[in-house]
Amino acid sequence: MVDRDAISKINKKVSRQFPEMSGARPTVSRQSVPNGSFHYLLIYRGKVNLPGGKSLNRIVRVTTDSHGRILRISTSR
Repeated sequence: MVDRDAISKINKKVSRQFPEMSGARPTVSRQSVPNGSFHYLLIYRGKVNLPGGKSLNRIVRVTTDSHGRILRISTSR
């Protein structure tokens, strides 16, 4: 499992890149990869306020290796 220190570093990086995700707690799931090790998927959910009083739900997906290094970040629109 990814340790708490690694998750807090990932949280800081995600909140810097996506300010609306600050304070969001990710859901963490483990994924196996073909070489026998594991990657971890952290999913953040947040809401962005748009002009005109509308809002947009945003999802940020972060894939890390077993040491907590970020491999990929993707987001919904």
